[in-house]
Amino acid sequence: MDRTTHLKGMLFFLFIVILISILIINVSSPRSNFMIPWLHGAHSAFSFRVSEQTVTRSMNVCSSQISDQTITPLDNTKHFVVSAFMDQRVKGFDIRIISIFKRDSIQPLHCLFCCADHLSSATPATVLLHSDHFGFPFGTTDVMCQIPHDCSATHVALLTQPEGVKSLNQSWMQIKNRRNPGKEEETFQLNFTVCISNLFGKYNNVLQFAQTLEIYRLLGVDRVVIYNTSCGPELNRLLHSYSQEGFVEMVPWPIDKHLNPSHGWQHLKHEGDLHYFGQLTTLNECIYRSMERSRYVLLNDIDEIIMPYQHDSLTSLMDTLQTQHPNTGVFLIENHIFPRKPLEERIKGPLPQWSGVSGFNILQNICREEPDRSVYHPHKMIIQPRLVEQTSVHEVLKMFGEMFKVPLEVCRIIHHPINIIKRPLKQLHVDTRLWDFKDKLIPRVNKTLRKAGLLSTGQETSGWMEKTN
Repeated sequence: MDRTTHLKGMLFFLFIVILISILIINVSSPRSNFMIPWLHGAHSAFSFRVSEQTVTRSMNVCSSQISDQTITPLDNTKHFVVSAFMDQRVKGFDIRIISIFKRDSIQPLHCLFCCADHLSSATPATVLLHSDHFGFPFGTTDVMCQIPHDCSATHVALLTQPEGVKSLNQSWMQIKNRRNPGKEEETFQLNFTVCISNLFGKYNNVLQFAQTLEIYRLLGVDRVVIYNTSCGPELNRLLHSYSQEGFVEMVPWPIDKHLNPSHGWQHLKHEGDLHYFGQLTTLNECIYRSMERSRYVLLNDIDEIIMPYQHDSLTSLMDTLQTQHPNTGVFLIENHIFPRKPLEERIKGPLPQWSGVSGFNILQNICREEPDRSVYHPHKMIIQPRLVEQTSVHEVLKMFGEMFKVPLEVCRIIHHPINIIKRPLKQLHVDTRLWDFKDKLIPRVNKTLRKAGLLSTGQETSGWMEKTN
């Protein structure tokens, strides 16, 4: 009896040893063919829980420190980051981070990625300073990064030291323009987007703004992106109304909270840290913001209208130009100034009035200056964003396609500057192209102003006539 008990004990001990051995083998080699089914299930569940905890911890680190600012200071530098975009058009890079760098303080940087299931190791970054900065100490910069091969990246952070990953104190930026796998070409949501680079100085020209946006809507524009540092209270109400209906996309741009931005484009004359409230940065940011959703982007100021003269819409204009110039990604449009004249010098016609609305009526300015082509004459642009890499104000800096200067009889810019220019009327050309839209424009402007609470019923008018002598 004792021998039998002893034998059973020895067999049970041997069974336990064999079982532990199998467990050790399978933990160290999960793909072993000797794994028994129930043990395989236990091991898989354990692995899943560990993996799930790792993913959760990784994503919590990213999500808890994602920057919600449009301008984010980069720790331990004099630089600022704006936004990050997937961009694989330049060989060797996957990510482009639009930034503002102090040009004399550029230092080595490293990219860290928040992947779908882990944090990546840090990879070296390449800093590309834009060639146009107009002599200001700060300039628009692209920081280029490469994503590690084992990472499905959702967010990116910049580090001054590769070992900075240990601290996990950096701000994360969401990577935008991440295409769906297997879809090289996606349908554009929008045909035309207008990028208005900056509003600042409490700009409050409500009437011109409403007229310009409604003209663009009639021409076929789907979206207007506006970078807003500051504007007047009435204009803010108008823009809020447009934003609610989705026609205007407002991007906060508090550049004056971080730098001393210049009010002009010449550093020696206007001083400051950065050209024209960061105009170059916002134009480039708007291109990448629009790259995956808009077929064309118009780069111009709010006092400028890119106007077709042989077509009724921007759609028909670009259909014609793109057919004639299939490899072109940048279309240059010549600038023509329509100066404000003293009232007594204006040519009279079917001109509506809006009493009590701040700003001036662009329909009253129908006299066009002839450009002096013996000196540099600026253009603005209609671009295909996927064919542009970097832009300045009046020309692109880097592109992948061709460029075409559109004849002025086909399309030109109607530019209404704020200042009154005292040039003799006989030196100007009468140009009433805007009046072609007045029958639709005037009621639209009335409706828009009324919706924003900026126009009472008694102020509305369909227009008035004064005969020309």
